[in-house]
Amino acid sequence: MVQVIYRVPATLKARGIGRTQHYADIAAGLFTKPIKIGRRMSGWPDSEVAALNQARIAGKSDADIKALVRRLELARGAE
Repeated sequence: MVQVIYRVPATLKARGIGRTQHYADIAAGLFTKPIKIGRRMSGWPDSEVAALNQARIAGKSDADIKALVRRLELARGAE
């Protein structure tokens, strides 16, 4: 399976929010931390963005989403 890495603009567009809220969500544990894809570049796997968007659409609580973020970040090391 091919993974696409979304840079910041694509991630913000997919989430439908602004940069400030995006980074506030990361700080609050409501979105995964970015992965380094270069010396000065980072991004998010498209599968993580989709999973977190789906959780929001499904009406999951913040506690559920924080648990999902932890699972997604742990799964990064398992690949």
